[in-house]
Amino acid sequence: MPLVRTVLGDLDPGELGRIDYHEHLFQISPLLVGDELDDEEATGAEAALLRTSGFAAMVDATPIGLGRNPAAMARISAHSGLNVVATSGAHSQEHYQSSSWMLDLSEGEMTARFITDLTTGMPACDRPSAAPAAQGPDGEPVRAGILKVGIGYWRISPFVRRVIAAVATAHCQTGSPVMVHLEHGSAAFEVLAVLATVGVPAESVVLAHVDRNPDPVLHAELAAAGAYLGYDGFARTREWPDTALLRCLREAADLGARDRLLIGGDVARRTRYTSYGGMPGLAYLGDRVVPRLEREAPADLVAALLVHNPARLLTFRQLADACPERKE
Repeated sequence: MPLVRTVLGDLDPGELGRIDYHEHLFQISPLLVGDELDDEEATGAEAALLRTSGFAAMVDATPIGLGRNPAAMARISAHSGLNVVATSGAHSQEHYQSSSWMLDLSEGEMTARFITDLTTGMPACDRPSAAPAAQGPDGEPVRAGILKVGIGYWRISPFVRRVIAAVATAHCQTGSPVMVHLEHGSAAFEVLAVLATVGVPAESVVLAHVDRNPDPVLHAELAAAGAYLGYDGFARTREWPDTALLRCLREAADLGARDRLLIGGDVARRTRYTSYGGMPGLAYLGDRVVPRLEREAPADLVAALLVHNPARLLTFRQLADACPERKE
């Protein structure tokens, strides 16, 4: 049976409703000093605002070693009614301190951690040695439902290549979907090519932040290659107005990308969460962006963006299809 793996258990993809494909409930990074998301009560209040704004599910895109709190994610999901898909894998090297134990993990050690997160359950706290498993409100394990790797600006470092290899093995053994953080939308075709050589087809991949390079022709080409495209740069008016992203999205859809487009907020900062005293908050996507989409785009495109495309991405692949022969 097709399934999407949430922190409270597996669901049929059709049960998810509207999905915000990219947010962070908890996150601590040396690149974001002073912007930590680490307060369960405040984060829970923010999640409730996202739910009230019209979203029934979200992906928490924080991978290993950056302040994940699986048990708290499960409690927040249960309390808010917001289905949450948690993330395994690793971010780009810059998100870890130079002394971080994550940077010392071998490919095999990474692979074992990723598979455990997806199948047995995430640890209560990420640390070098084995840690007790996180438990949900009813004592059940809290499992991840997507893998992540982050690349640099036109750069795939040796560490990231190790992560990619581990993600590929975990994908092939579990059928999990894969998220790729693109720095400023760069190197999209290049990272898809690397993933393909280790057995991850583009159809299992979402390219996060592709809209940081708002090029609808490029996006249509990436979609034609099979990849999902994550638009998550809204409310960043220093770089571009929302109009620019919505126009790019609609143009990409008209060029053939309709069934590969996703939207998210990637708010990801203490200073941008209303429950921490910032703005615009997680509800911005549902309160401000979605109504514009509903006014400006055909109803079938809105349904594809919010419901059908993210549900298809998040569905675990059948294992027979998940492990194509690797290229030498």
